Order: sequence, then structure tokens, then C-alpha cells
Amino acid sequence: MRTLPIEPLTRERFAPFGDVIETEGREHFLINNGSTRRYHALATVETDDRAILSIFAAEALEMPLMIRMLERHPLGSQAFVPLLGHPFLIVVAPPGDRPDPEHVRAFISDGRQGVNYHRGVWHHPVLCVEKRDEFLVVDRSGPGPNCDEHFFAEAEQWLLDPAQQARMR
Repeated sequence: MRTLPIEPLTRERFAPFGDVIETEGREHFLINNGSTRRYHALATVETDDRAILSIFAAEALEMPLMIRMLERHPLGSQAFVPLLGHPFLIVVAPPGDRPDPEHVRAFISDGRQGVNYHRGVWHHPVLCVEKRDEFLVVDRSGPGPNCDEHFFAEAEQWLLDPAQQARMR
């Protein structure tokens, strides 16, 4: 069985897959007569259709977690911003016709960081660490199928590092 280590989420490490949405270390400017810091353009919404905002109320999956599948959205980006301040897991693979099991990576958000998956990036559906969590989601709405799923053969599946998962609970 292959074990997938969980890396801390940083802009540099996540850059091949999308944007980290956070204010830490980012430049800002003042608006609203100086009472508000604006951290401008932390991510870019990629869509040829309409960008929409939704709230996803998620429940934690059973751990230790096996990564058996990934999905992608070929017609637009998809962003997740945690609303309750809880860390969450992110599992990704580079764009392509199918996810390459040798290039799957796992990250953990510190609960103040969100992510914006670039168009076509393979990723696992939302993975909360707490029993329940909520996310503000920015993605595409429009005609045509925008979710491809890939299920790995058993030999290609990953077990998220059980020792790291145990420390999350």
C-alpha cells in the first residue's frame, strides 16, 4: 500500500495546481477611508460562463483515508474558502487526460487558507478534518458537463499518512 504524506499548504508548493487564498505575507492597500485592508486579486476565477458563489456544508470522511478517486473541472476553476476556520485536506494531481498516480500530492490548510484549483487540475472532493465544516465555493455555472471523475485501480490508490491523520483528530 502506498502512503501519501501530507504537506503544509504554501503558495510555492501549491502553485502547479492553483492559488492559495490567504492574506499572510500578501501586499494590501487601504480602502473605505482607511478602515479596511484590501488584499487584491488573491486568485483568478477561470470561466467562459458565469462565476457563482455557493456554500458547501461538508462532513468528514472516515479516516484513515484512502484516495481512490479524483475529479477535475475542465470548464472553469473552483475555489474553496473555509468559513469556520478549521484546517482541511487538499489532494491534487496536475492537469492531463487522467491523473498520474505518481504525481498526486496532499496538503493541509491551516484553516485560514483557501485554495483555487485551476481549470483542469485533478483534485479530491472537499476533505474536512472536523466532523462538519463549511466552505464558500466560487466556481462556474453554465451549459455542458464540468466534472470528470477518475477512479484509480487498487494498485494506484494512496493511503493518506495515517500518523499525520491521527494528529489531526
